[in-house]
Amino acid sequence: MVARVWSLMRFLIKGSVAGGAVYLVYDQELLGPSDKSQAALQKAGEVVPPAMYQFSQYVCQQTGLQIPQFFLPISFSQLPAPPKIYFPIRDSWNAGIMTVMSALSVAPSKAREYSKEGWEYVKARTK
Repeated sequence: MVARVWSLMRFLIKGSVAGGAVYLVYDQELLGPSDKSQAALQKAGEVVPPAMYQFSQYVCQQTGLQIPQFFLPISFSQLPAPPKIYFPIRDSWNAGIMTVMSALSVAPSKAREYSKEGWEYVKARTK
């Protein structure tokens, strides 16, 4: 009985995480225009590091554990600024889509060509 309840709980937790991810993608319009995707990526880059630091402080308070000093940031203002990276998502996305569609469009002719070569090879070996 416990095993069934545990497997049901695991299924519900995994389903909740997957549903939350789908909702987040839909809500932030990550599959929409690339400028909104880039804005969401920049927002995540600004929000995630302080949130991780706060979460680690919370865990330390709740568990009584101490994080060694070299893991704790001195101050966010004393850290060097992260490098600015411009990565045009739209260009990469379009190039990827074009490559995949090109491969799909030549797949039937390539399959026919390879099967013909294979058939010729088998015929040559059986003689």
